[in-house]
Amino acid sequence: MKILGIGNAIVDVLCKVSDEFLIKHSLTKSTMKLIDETEFEKLLSSLKIEETISGGSVANSIVGLSQLGNKVGFIGKVSDDVLGRKYEDGLNKENVKYLYRKKKEPIPTGSCLILITPDSERTMCTFLGTAGKISEDDVNKKHIKNSEIVFLEGYLWDEGDPKKAFDLAITHSNKVAMSLSDLFCVERHKPYFLELVKNKLDIIFANEQEILSLINAKSFNEVISFSKEIKKNIIITRGEKGAISINSDEITECDAQPNLKIKDLTGAGDLFAAGYLHGLINNFSVKESLIKGTELSSKIIQRIGARI
Repeated sequence: MKILGIGNAIVDVLCKVSDEFLIKHSLTKSTMKLIDETEFEKLLSSLKIEETISGGSVANSIVGLSQLGNKVGFIGKVSDDVLGRKYEDGLNKENVKYLYRKKKEPIPTGSCLILITPDSERTMCTFLGTAGKISEDDVNKKHIKNSEIVFLEGYLWDEGDPKKAFDLAITHSNKVAMSLSDLFCVERHKPYFLELVKNKLDIIFANEQEILSLINAKSFNEVISFSKEIKKNIIITRGEKGAISINSDEITECDAQPNLKIKDLTGAGDLFAAGYLHGLINNFSVKESLIKGTELSSKIIQRIGARI
């Protein structure tokens, strides 16, 4: 298997809202907030659902990689309930090898309300459900060892103790990549994330806000210096400024695509990672990999949802 993703198995529920809705419910635009099942149901009761899709950050990347013809798999915890079955069916339809055996859990399958404002920004309210209970028992060492790259997401650190599952994946992987996932996620777990980035990971995906926060930097030059110093492959998306790869002393940049008709920024980072990793495992140059990532992220933000 080329790439194995391990992440939160979440069913995305997409809804269009006004800025006033976010203010009314004390939500910070463009971030992800963890909520309980009661709050999830309360918010959902006042919304019109546009679309329901099997989601989760790393899962979105893995589906993108599968659509590009790569042999990929995914591990994420669901319950044997209506949403859990829907989730598994969604991955199977995309030719992703789902390497988790679901069973009836005391907590239901996780869901994420993706609230899309008129400016196309997305604000997420996530009820993790059983997704946040992933453990080392859910991860098979054989699957990890048989994968060229294991791809992890920062979101997994938001509930329970998946550290043993993470450590198992990192210990037995041939190469490990991780997405920092979200600014608030970085701020919640900064010391551990910094340790991972410096000493455990081979490839790191982040946006500019996340990497600046991680190292408490005031300028992007500090990010470049930090990245060169730790000698890891750090790939950073910078919105209209494009994307950059810093790998030891090698710096490669790629411009953003102009004149896009943006509808929804959901999944932009996930699909960028899919494009970049596709290039990496298919022997593209770094520049070509950045271009492929930019191509996929540009495509996804011109439609609703995180799946092409």
